[in-house]
Amino acid sequence: MNRATILIVDDEISNIEIMNAVLEDDYEVCFATSGQQALDTARVSQPDLVLLDVLMPGIDGFEVCRQIKADPLLADIPIIFTTGLGDTEDEMRGLSLGAIDYVTKPIQPAILRARVSNHVELKRLRDQLATLAVTDALTGLSNRRHLERALQTEAARLSRTGDWLSVIMLDIDFFKQFNDTYGHPAGDRCITMVGAALTRAVKRATDLPARYGGEEFACVLPGTDPQGAELVAQEIRLQIQSLNIPHAQSQVSPYITVSIGVASARCSREMAAENWIIEADRQLYDSKQKGRDRISTTQFDREADPAIQS
Repeated sequence: MNRATILIVDDEISNIEIMNAVLEDDYEVCFATSGQQALDTARVSQPDLVLLDVLMPGIDGFEVCRQIKADPLLADIPIIFTTGLGDTEDEMRGLSLGAIDYVTKPIQPAILRARVSNHVELKRLRDQLATLAVTDALTGLSNRRHLERALQTEAARLSRTGDWLSVIMLDIDFFKQFNDTYGHPAGDRCITMVGAALTRAVKRATDLPARYGGEEFACVLPGTDPQGAELVAQEIRLQIQSLNIPHAQSQVSPYITVSIGVASARCSREMAAENWIIEADRQLYDSKQKGRDRISTTQFDREADPAIQS
């Protein structure tokens, strides 16, 4: 198991040295000596917990806490204030800003170690629950909820540069007939194998394959133009064909096949993320109408008609 990372923030080097000595055997420790440095370091290192001094010149601990909790990428990081203040009002202010605990100075090693350990473990459990919430239990892929959130994030991010974004949607052909012929356990195995083939085909770390629901899958491909997205779609189709899963009731092949829709566009602030889903779904429908076991693509630059055909 990877060791958790602790960010210690204090303008007094001696305090950092004391806390580091207590924690370095069990954790990866990084430090900052100012509020701005703390924010910059947190964005780079993504720590599992922050030990944050209240009284610092410039940006104080309260403001650092407020900014961390306002940043979607950092908001889930637990913050423990370290302070010599014994003022209940200051404690309430820190807790109201999102801190989870206080440790008073001078530091008591056993207390610091115990509180850090407890909150790191709680964060680990929360992270596990968050992962389960966005993971499809059958395939281990991301689920629809995660994909739609990722699509919104990427569309917003790429709109700043007008870069390409592509979405692929695919559906296992004649899957109801497959279930009727071979049974639902075989259907589940088929979906699992297709999910694994999708993972093999979608190779970049920035791309997100997901089970969209039932026998339908989708992929978000940031920074991918129409030609690149079609190549990924072709690889998906080949990977699934190579599974050679028998399908006696298919009307297009003796083996499992998929119909695929691909939608690509340059991102802009005026374009809603759902447009990529609408257009990819429309292309998927087109593939089915033209005989299945094929890829249909589109490049769009307008608001999609929300009437989705399926």
